[in-house]
Amino acid sequence: MTAGQVSEEPQQHTKRTIVPSLREVAARPKGPVADIRACKIEAERMNFYYGTSRALQDISIRIQPNRVTAFIGPSGCGKSTFLRTLNRMNDIIPDSRVEGRVLIDGTDIYGSAIDVVQLRRRVGMVFQKSNPFPKSIFENVAYGLRINGMVKSKEQLAQDVEASLRAAALWDEVKDRLHESALAMSGGQQQRLCIARALAVRPEILLMDEPASALDPIATQRIEELVYDLKKSYTIVIVTHNMQQAARVSDYTAFFWLGKLVEFDTTEKIFTAPAEKTTEDYVTGRFG
Repeated sequence: MTAGQVSEEPQQHTKRTIVPSLREVAARPKGPVADIRACKIEAERMNFYYGTSRALQDISIRIQPNRVTAFIGPSGCGKSTFLRTLNRMNDIIPDSRVEGRVLIDGTDIYGSAIDVVQLRRRVGMVFQKSNPFPKSIFENVAYGLRINGMVKSKEQLAQDVEASLRAAALWDEVKDRLHESALAMSGGQQQRLCIARALAVRPEILLMDEPASALDPIATQRIEELVYDLKKSYTIVIVTHNMQQAARVSDYTAFFWLGKLVEFDTTEKIFTAPAEKTTEDYVTGRFG
C-alpha cells in the first residue's frame, strides 16, 4: 500500500477512543447543558485541618455526574488533600479534621451514620504511583470482589474480572497471562490494572491522583483515552499538574491555590477566558 492510500480491508482491532486536541476542546458546545444535571458531589464551606494547621479553606464546589472534573494548581495548594476528603482517605492521618459538609447524592459523607468501608466502595481511588499487589493479574482484580463478599461463583468471578479488565482497556493485553505476577507488567499496564481493580467493586465515582505522572507519553495517552471513555459510566475527579492533560480529558476544571478554590468552571472557559487573574497566570505559564 503506497503512502496516502487508505486500506479497504476490515479492521480487526478494537477501535480506540481518541482524546480531543486542545483546538477541539475549545470548539466544544458552549452553554448550560451539563449544569442542569443533578449534582453528584458537593462541598459546602469545607475546611480541613492537620492539627491546628488549616490546609483547605472554605471550599464550595458542585461536581456533575458522568463528567471529568480536573483539579489543577501548584504543588502544595491542597488539590490532592481535597481529593482525599471525597472518600475520607484523610481519616487515617492523626489529628486531622473536617469542618463544613461534603455530600454525595445529597448525603453528608462525614455524618455519624456513614459506613466508611461502603463509602470507599462507592468512591474508588487510583493513586499517583501504581500499587499492584504481589499477586497474579487475576487475583489483583478479584481481591476487592472477595473481601466485599461479591463472589457468587467461580464462573461469575471470572466474568467480573474479565469485565473489569475490559473496562480498563487491558483485557486483550493480559488475557493469556492472567495467572502471571502483576509485578512483571509495564508501568502503564500496572496503572490500568489498578484502575481495573478499582472498577471491579462497581463504584459510582473514581478519584485519580496524578494517575499518569510517572508514565511515558504512550502510556499516558492510553490512560487519558481510558479516562475520556470511562466518564460514560462513572463520575471522575482527576488531580493533574499537566495543563494540556486537564484541557484534553476534563469537562470542568477547578484551580486551587494556597488551600483555596480560586476558580471553578467549564474547562473551555478556564483555559480560554478565566475570570481570575491568578488562574490566567497559572494556565498560561506566567504563574509566580
